Amino acid sequence: MKKRFIFITSLVILLFTTISFSYSQELENYQESCTSILVSKGASSDGSVMTAHSCDANYRTWLTIEGRKRFAKGERDYIRHGYMHNEFPSDTTGVKIKGSIDAPKNETFSFLNVAYPCLNEKQLAIGETTTTGKRELYNKDGLFCIEELERIALQRCSTARDAIHLMGSLAEEYGYGDWGECLTIADKKEAWHFEIYGSGKSGKKPGAIWVAQRVPDGQVGVSANVAKIGIVDFKDKDNFMYAKDIKERCKELGLWDGKSPFKFYPMVNNYPKNFMWREYIILSTLAPSLGLKYTDQEMPFSVTPENKITPEQMFAFYRETYEGGEFDPIKNLKIGVKKRVTVNGKTETIVDSISPVSPFMSNEMRTLLNSLKPDVAPRIRTIAVIQCSYSHIIRLRDWLPDEIGGVAYFSFDNPAQSPRIPIYAGQTELPEGFDICGQKRYRKDAAIWSFRETNRIATMRWDKTKDKMNEKIKEFENQMMEQTPELEKQAKELLNEGKINEAILLLNKYCKELFNSEVKTWEELKADFLTMFARSL
Repeated sequence: MKKRFIFITSLVILLFTTISFSYSQELENYQESCTSILVSKGASSDGSVMTAHSCDANYRTWLTIEGRKRFAKGERDYIRHGYMHNEFPSDTTGVKIKGSIDAPKNETFSFLNVAYPCLNEKQLAIGETTTTGKRELYNKDGLFCIEELERIALQRCSTARDAIHLMGSLAEEYGYGDWGECLTIADKKEAWHFEIYGSGKSGKKPGAIWVAQRVPDGQVGVSANVAKIGIVDFKDKDNFMYAKDIKERCKELGLWDGKSPFKFYPMVNNYPKNFMWREYIILSTLAPSLGLKYTDQEMPFSVTPENKITPEQMFAFYRETYEGGEFDPIKNLKIGVKKRVTVNGKTETIVDSISPVSPFMSNEMRTLLNSLKPDVAPRIRTIAVIQCSYSHIIRLRDWLPDEIGGVAYFSFDNPAQSPRIPIYAGQTELPEGFDICGQKRYRKDAAIWSFRETNRIATMRWDKTKDKMNEKIKEFENQMMEQTPELEKQAKELLNEGKINEAILLLNKYCKELFNSEVKTWEELKADFLTMFARSL
């Protein structure tokens, strides 16, 4: 029995390797790697502002809470590249100092430091998706990569407008040296969509081409690896921000003739539309009366949802695989098989529907299936993907103290398979193992592997495991959303009494306890799934 169990475990590890790395490579080539949803204050069920991000590529999974920092007089703020693939915070392998800028005079804000930094103590939040853009816009001589711009904004700013102005002006002055990016930037009042590109060979020195557009109050926007901003109204200062020399640089690069309407996304993007499956699914779900079609040439920049958005609805969007719908990637892979069952003492033959292939199948599996029957397994990018490093939904609430008003509902690995925990803006500590990356190798001390191992095993027979996994995810989600209002109430009372340290300890403690409970449950699920597969061999 022991040898048989070892064989099954070895089979699982081999299967994981095939699923994870081949599928990740395919998605990287396809240039669809992240999804960010942006909910304005008037569009949410409780008046909060929300943004979100799924880091759907092979980036580091370690995260830390970076405390406040005060620079010494004359000290420089060094701009580093290469922190996206190291194994732990002090690992400087591949990290390079590219230059420096003036350090801030005031003490910086603390922030949640993930691969793409996302939330600071003042309830400023950032989501991210790479839009790549036209090759001729890339300029490697620019100082800034996107994650360093995010880091600086979170350290120095408390509002979305200030963050956009700072990031844009720094990129213009020192040059933007990264591929095209969209940041969904939110504070307690507003939600903004910020797109930035290099300036190519225009100008005497590297600069940046960028535009930001505010999501109207009461509406929701989506960014999913395609430029979205259309016609820019340069006179509307309340809803648009942009690089001061954007017109000159775009004319010099041949992107704009200087006469036609300044429509941004066709200038910077090679993709003929401003959306893919993910934008269409989310926007059409939220506003069905608009009659949006995937065959449309353009999706709206944002829509007014027919029902107010809850955090739980955001969680559900990030678990989405289009199951049962028009774009379900495995809808053609269900088959009926005859089974003999005993009912009331009588043996009967029934037809059971099975679908042993998951939407998270490897590229090799898809190629095999399509060679047996063309297009039986279409390559359709779902919102939830197996190569996800981590994801978060961030909620910002102006009626609560900043320490508890800002909260990132965080999960490791595939969001369709992992539970979430709350990380509050005021927290100072994270659970054990969060500061270790699990991408380079299998290591039990990396927090992501507390879920990834079980998640990969589950994909061996997703039709048999998904219901049980979904049940556990929903249980923890319900527990978190039922318990945190009381947690926040207690923390608020302590903050009002001036007991800041006690309030922070309360938040740290809850985060760690919920995480440990989830880890224990995922270990139990792993044992259940392995036992299930052992019996079926």
